[in-house]
Amino acid sequence: MIQALLVSVFVIATCGLIYELLAGTIASYLLGDSITQFSTIIGVYLFAMGVGSYLSRFVERRLILRFVQVEILVGLIGGFSSLVLFVAFAEINAFRFVLYFWVSLTGILVGMEIPLLMRILKDQLQFHDLVSKVLSLDYLGALVASLLFPLWLVPQVGLMRSAFVFGVLNLAVAVWACYLLRPHIGKGGGFLTAQAWVSLFVLLGGVVASDNLMKFAEERLYSDPVILAKSSSYQRIVLTRTGKELRLYLNGHLQFSTFDEYRYHEALVHPALAAVPNPRNVLVLGGGDGMAVREILRDPRVEKVTLVDLDPMMTELFRDRDDLAALNDFALRSDKVRIQNADAFVWLDQNKEVFDFIAIDFPDPSNYSLGKLYSTTFYRRLRAHLAPDGMIAIQSTSPLFARKAFWSIVETLKVSGFETTPFHTYVPSFGEWGFVVASLQPFHLPEKYPEGLRFLGPEVAPSLFSFPTDMAPVDVDANHLNDQVLVRYYEEEWRRLSG
Repeated sequence: MIQALLVSVFVIATCGLIYELLAGTIASYLLGDSITQFSTIIGVYLFAMGVGSYLSRFVERRLILRFVQVEILVGLIGGFSSLVLFVAFAEINAFRFVLYFWVSLTGILVGMEIPLLMRILKDQLQFHDLVSKVLSLDYLGALVASLLFPLWLVPQVGLMRSAFVFGVLNLAVAVWACYLLRPHIGKGGGFLTAQAWVSLFVLLGGVVASDNLMKFAEERLYSDPVILAKSSSYQRIVLTRTGKELRLYLNGHLQFSTFDEYRYHEALVHPALAAVPNPRNVLVLGGGDGMAVREILRDPRVEKVTLVDLDPMMTELFRDRDDLAALNDFALRSDKVRIQNADAFVWLDQNKEVFDFIAIDFPDPSNYSLGKLYSTTFYRRLRAHLAPDGMIAIQSTSPLFARKAFWSIVETLKVSGFETTPFHTYVPSFGEWGFVVASLQPFHLPEKYPEGLRFLGPEVAPSLFSFPTDMAPVDVDANHLNDQVLVRYYEEEWRRLSG
């Protein structure tokens, strides 16, 4: 009996934390700002465990029966957590209520198990042995969960299937406990065993149907049919299609639409690239979809392009899949292109190469992990890699919808020692979008552009550098690594926009 109950502690601790990590990941995918989501979810979970520990004092009889029931409930609630959260986000307006209710319920149940277990075993073990064994197994379970989650579950198993897999583990231990502890359970043991078996088979069905359930949930998140959905170690990658239009979403956020992405990528690349006297060696940071590389290769002067993108799944998809590679004109297969899958922040510090042109196509600074890529520390590292007559083009969010964030990026570049030339363009899928040319010498708008562009040319380009009153500069602070004011500007402005 002792061994069975101690194993149960380890399983519940491991699974409980896995469920909360899944909830945090899903919330960060859907709501943004991974640090805030994980911090608040883990905080609520730990508080709820405290509530559960307190509530356990009101369980006075048939402790073993109640302990196994708790294990069954943890398995069911945790197993269905991913499905419930995805569907709740798509179907109801009270997603945060469902999120924190589900987290709290899981925490309360997990919090009840240790006090119940210690009361069950108080006559079986010395108090100091009991406390040390229970707590050591509880903490060991937390360690196992924290290692399994990023290294195996998210990239290999997926968010939906992970919840069901650990729910099955919960229920398998509960079934085992029902048989092993049946003499101690007493009346109702048979019904309890039946509950455990039924719950186990329900969750096994969830494991088998995980792909279909994830497709069902994601189809409610996106207005168009999902044609590809994959989880990497870094993000959830989703492609949708309606007619001839494809849309790429990363962690639920639109990255491009094939309907108008050319406007964005032509604006990002060509004004700055065409202004460089001899852009032989080019660096692209981010932009694993290869669209920026496609535009760069239109310039026949370019001899070498280094693409640094964190996620190998992105670059592999847009290099190796013919339908996706066709979107970037098979640019990532070019002999001129070298792909480096690395954190750009670290890569810049370790690499000593100097570039004539640098294009930066990072996601918006919606959290502190991304905000570091818009900091003075990052830009000063970048400055060391730029040739004296070189140019940098940086996507810089919307100067209309996130005005402070946009001008904070400009200010950060100025503080980092760059000449700055901000500009903007209209992209129908996004609205007004902003960019900055950063250089060591004054920027002069070029008069000649590559042939074959669909949007940009000598007649259009000058209008991009004129800002109307509602997008004009505002007084803002620079973004520093130890004080990421940019992320706060960004969150405040986009949250206000979304209501």
